[in-house]
Amino acid sequence: MTTMAYLWLAAALVLAVLEAMTTNLVSIWFVGGAIAAFLTALFDGSLLAQLIVFTVVTAALLAAMRPLLRKHMIVKNPIRTNASRIIGMEAIVTEPIDNLRSSGAVRVDGVEWTARSQSGAAIDAGTRVKILRIEGVKVFVQPVEETAPAASGVS
Repeated sequence: MTTMAYLWLAAALVLAVLEAMTTNLVSIWFVGGAIAAFLTALFDGSLLAQLIVFTVVTAALLAAMRPLLRKHMIVKNPIRTNASRIIGMEAIVTEPIDNLRSSGAVRVDGVEWTARSQSGAAIDAGTRVKILRIEGVKVFVQPVEETAPAASGVS
């Protein structure tokens, strides 16, 4: 075996280890290209031929396989953990929210959060709000629209 064959084999192994560490389909394409270049080096292909084979095989694997694999790797309904699970939940304003004064707090799921109004409008204490997003340690909220009870039709 030539020196280049050993180098391509080593490159394939290193890239495979990197892929195993990330599992994000980052370097798997290069592993295939390095193996193809290794085979080219075994059959005494020139360095230029090895580089062309490496590039073409890597690009072909990336173009053909990545869209298919990513489609199957997308999680349909991810499980929210940590703070992101409160997004969409309702909370009660415990301290009036006033964006201009940088004040306001809400209680949700037993935890008090610093809060800001999504629209910038002040929100009074005791108001039910919906959590729209989190930025740092602040939640951005909007008041929950109170729906009037349906008319019973009795006059």
